[in-house]
Amino acid sequence: MSNLQTIEKLEQQAFIDVIRERRSVRAYDPTAVISREEMTEILELATLAPSSSNLQPWRFLVIDKQELQEKLLPIAFNQQQVIDASAVIAVLGDVESYKKAEKIYGHAVEAGFMPVDTAASFIERTVGMYSNLPPETARQIVYTDGGLVSMQLMLVARAKGYDTVPMGGYDKAKFVEAFGIAENYVPVMLIAIGKATKPGHPTTRLPIEDVTFFNKMPAAE
Repeated sequence: MSNLQTIEKLEQQAFIDVIRERRSVRAYDPTAVISREEMTEILELATLAPSSSNLQPWRFLVIDKQELQEKLLPIAFNQQQVIDASAVIAVLGDVESYKKAEKIYGHAVEAGFMPVDTAASFIERTVGMYSNLPPETARQIVYTDGGLVSMQLMLVARAKGYDTVPMGGYDKAKFVEAFGIAENYVPVMLIAIGKATKPGHPTTRLPIEDVTFFNKMPAAE
């Protein structure tokens, strides 16, 4: 095996270890602090996730002030990790993300990834299509993209030595009201992040043959 192959094998194993070691952790060290610089890096890496037409509809509200975490606690049905974690990241989806199409494709032009005329065509087509989507379709798109960025965020956090737990169990209407969330932002999930004081509970997965089918789905059971 060449040196390059050895390095690639080690890198592959390190990535697999991150996936295997990620757990949903609910017991956190309340004294652990994640700096704004490191949180920003985690989020920047998370946003390398794919999104529909590269519109990147994810928006993050990072709640790391103790009084605001305490405000969130009853809204999140008194889950203790809300106040013990270093921060809670609210992942939101912007159903008006098409309004940033000019900026997004303009950056692609500046980076040399796209000619100006191609970008102009993309902008016109994207804005025209996404601005006229039925509300439920627009929400489904940002839920999908929000899920992609959330999983990537949790893996990045694990790679950097932090633990996370995704939370769908919270009162979304009260959250929107309490934190002044604008109507174009759809709550996707909350993610607690910090340093674990207890490991996440180990879980099992269904055998892959129970959930994977090649070329043809089985009849309904």
